[in-house]
Amino acid sequence: MRGLVIKNTGFWYTVLADDGAAYDCKVKGNFRLKGIRSTNPVAVGDRVVFADGWITEIEDRRNYIIRKSTNLSKQSHIIAANVDQAMLIVTVKSPETSTTFIDRFLASAEAYRVPVILVFNKVDILDADERHYLDMLCTLYDTVGYESIVVSAKHGDGMDGLLERLHGKITLLSGNSGVGKSTIINALVPDANLRTAEVSDAHDQGIHTTTFSEMIPLPCTSCDDTAQSWIIDTPGIRGFGTFDIERNELTSYFKDIFRFSADCRFSDCTHTHEPGCAVIKAVEEHYIAASRYQSYLSMLEDKDDGKYRAAY
Repeated sequence: MRGLVIKNTGFWYTVLADDGAAYDCKVKGNFRLKGIRSTNPVAVGDRVVFADGWITEIEDRRNYIIRKSTNLSKQSHIIAANVDQAMLIVTVKSPETSTTFIDRFLASAEAYRVPVILVFNKVDILDADERHYLDMLCTLYDTVGYESIVVSAKHGDGMDGLLERLHGKITLLSGNSGVGKSTIINALVPDANLRTAEVSDAHDQGIHTTTFSEMIPLPCTSCDDTAQSWIIDTPGIRGFGTFDIERNELTSYFKDIFRFSADCRFSDCTHTHEPGCAVIKAVEEHYIAASRYQSYLSMLEDKDDGKYRAAY
């Protein structure tokens, strides 16, 4: 039988078969002997072949999102596969999402061909200065080429616009712990009843309330719908290491840096120290945001230090 993996609890996978029935399955042990060195050889969103409660084959993926595993004995963790888009949930405070985290996520999504929309949540708790900073972030990423949506999931502001962009798509929701993913999903799917928790005042960090990945169907908005809309809920993440990206490819995944790189004197320019570097000049002249350039440099350092190995 064939089906779609809609839930991963670590040891068990829920597979929605093509006949509409759901089955609990495990992974055959030999999956871990085929060179797949991730913590989860099967991911939510995978199309699989299964029989008698065992997943025996993974069909080819069209894309996936991957990050550094928290398990030091492994190299990577596949967050989700075969998605139409990702929404990165961002907050200016309680907790504050760093621009480095945003940029690392965006670069990884570019590498694996996943379009991203930035969703700025908790706008209702911002003072005037914080709202000004939020507006600056929206302008920055709009200039780079990413759409931003500003919402207050708690009060419902902006949620209609968010829902419109989910229609007919499989959408991964990701972000730091505490940014309000569960609150957003509860607003979109009232029957989901996901658990939420307050952000720690002492450390300005969220508390993990989602412990596994799951695909959640959105309510049908029209009898003419031809494709089911899904959102993928994932545990909150505090760090984002990128895999399987060569040093000389990294520029390609920063849209703003890539635009200027063609004018560099040397074709193999790393944009760190070389004479005639058009990227460094663009940073100095404020055509490229300093925060974006620093994010690029931090990812180069990851590769130099050998912190992250290839996923496969």
